[in-house]
Amino acid sequence: MNKPTRARTLTGTALALAASMALTACAGNDDDAFGAKAKQAAASAATPVKDPLVASFDGGLYVLDGESLRTAKTVELPGFNRVNPAGDKDHVVISTDSGFRLFDAARQTFTGVEFKGAKPGHVVRHAGKTVLFTDGTGEVNVFDPAELGDGGTPRTRKYTSAEPHHGVAIELADGELLTTLGTEEKRTGALVLDKNDKEVERAENCPGVHGEAAAKDEAVAVGCEDGVLLHRDGKFTKVDAPDDYGRIGNQAGSDVSPVLLGDYKTDPDAELERPTRISLIDTRTAKLRLVDLGTSYSFRSLARGPHGEALVLGTNGILHVIEPKTGKVTKRIDAVGDWQEPLDWQQPRPTLFVRDHTAYVSEPGKRRLHSFDLDSGKKLTSVTLPKATNELSGVVAGH
Repeated sequence: MNKPTRARTLTGTALALAASMALTACAGNDDDAFGAKAKQAAASAATPVKDPLVASFDGGLYVLDGESLRTAKTVELPGFNRVNPAGDKDHVVISTDSGFRLFDAARQTFTGVEFKGAKPGHVVRHAGKTVLFTDGTGEVNVFDPAELGDGGTPRTRKYTSAEPHHGVAIELADGELLTTLGTEEKRTGALVLDKNDKEVERAENCPGVHGEAAAKDEAVAVGCEDGVLLHRDGKFTKVDAPDDYGRIGNQAGSDVSPVLLGDYKTDPDAELERPTRISLIDTRTAKLRLVDLGTSYSFRSLARGPHGEALVLGTNGILHVIEPKTGKVTKRIDAVGDWQEPLDWQQPRPTLFVRDHTAYVSEPGKRRLHSFDLDSGKKLTSVTLPKATNELSGVVAGH
């Protein structure tokens, strides 16, 4: 792996930092505190990347300029790593074997902030807060991403589920916490806690609960094996699927649309079902509509556009732009070549990430990454990377 060539001349700041490091090494005191300060100084010295993207590959991360897609830095990081926006203009959350780690994507360095725990799972951004759910411990951590700016550890609200499980949580604008219920063997529904973590509401009619999304007016849904469980105006409502088994495990929401986008699977015995229908859930009427796209897709195919449009990347290589109220496909963007979802969910496949008016689509079979203008449908740029990418995400400020 190529590494940046080291400059032969040190600036005054760098010389001062080097001298300080030497003195600290001799004294042998405050190693941890100094290490954190040194990382922060190194980060501030790096040339920031504008609107960075972060793409994982087998063995590390690529940090890319959001406009040119130029690689700013390659970071070595073994293992299977997941990437999510942290909620500000600089940071992303990396899910590693040891837990959630905060990565300053703008300055291409880890901050040293880590939420340790086995099986780090969902990362949710909503109402100015970012929520981490650690599956192996059932622990929920909530923080304000605005507090990440100085490189320190943000103040954190912690809650531990009754049993560890593959779950998800979201903090609402009024400070209530909606979080899932379950065990390692069975997941059943969700509950709502007030600001003091006192339970105020519970629903256990959502078998196999998985994933979440928020719509306009803070309507929140979690997916079930027979529809979705909707929370709106302080109460739960079940939206039933038209099939006995109609699993909606992955959802995408928009603050400007009352309609949620979800996947839709009907075969509980399939090793890997490749559905062609997507679900659209109207949170005002608690009605569910199914739309057949005529092509399959994966859990990394769903996103929302700047105007609330539903976006689905099909295995036919087409990015479908859908009007969520009617289910009509209004635009088809030729994004990548034909592809097939792999059996192993951790294996690479084309991935969709949307920020503002730009859709980013990876094409790991060709080691390519593309960007598209959603309004015009035109391709903006493409690059070829040294290795095939897996996860694709970036910084997203605000909620």
